[in-house]
Amino acid sequence: MSALTKLTATEAKLALRAPFFTAFGLLFPAVLLLAIGAIPGMRAVENGRRFIDGWAPSMIVVALAMLGLQAIPAAVATYRETGVLRRMATTPVHPANLLVAQLLVHVTTALLGIGLLIVAGAAVFGIPGPRHPLSFLLALVLGTVSVFSLGLLSAALAKTAKTASGIAMLAFIPIMFFGGVYVPRQFLPEVIQRIGAYLPPGIQALEESWTGAGAQPLQLVVLAGAAIGTAALAAKVFRWE
Repeated sequence: MSALTKLTATEAKLALRAPFFTAFGLLFPAVLLLAIGAIPGMRAVENGRRFIDGWAPSMIVVALAMLGLQAIPAAVATYRETGVLRRMATTPVHPANLLVAQLLVHVTTALLGIGLLIVAGAAVFGIPGPRHPLSFLLALVLGTVSVFSLGLLSAALAKTAKTASGIAMLAFIPIMFFGGVYVPRQFLPEVIQRIGAYLPPGIQALEESWTGAGAQPLQLVVLAGAAIGTAALAAKVFRWE
């Protein structure tokens, strides 16, 4: 078993031993969607579609932003504060392995949670699933990795959990805004919508895969570039000390 595999298994066990992490990562997206869907106005029909149907992809943005830009930076920075990273520095494990392990565990949790969101939305409110499943899955994976890599980068730069959260907040607020969480995207200026179409986690690619003709290739290429570039930068600047 490789060092990365062992480290990933250990991180997964630690995550499962934290009830809040498991409950938040798996249940938060579905619970949030159900809470918003319980508002009568969200089930009103406009232009042949209910508000809740178009709001579902924005719930994905919330879930990814909370996990990627709050949970990951806090976890890695806490390791630094408590001396875990200092002890790991005495082993032959490469620092990048910890980042990859964190990424794998959190991405898996996010995908499972979003899968539960889709099932719960369909069962309770009859929200149709993604019209283009493969396009949606590809956009979701790329968008998830790109956002989570930003969280890893903030953790790599910060010395404390508080500092890491502060750095991550610089990306958290714009992602939520351009993702249509604060204001539905159809009410935003066109230029804002165009910018948001290419920013992580790729809200327009998710929306188009869910209800439209599928994600545009350029959107996926930009997401892939953001995911690879940010992850590589985080690995380069991360140090045990």
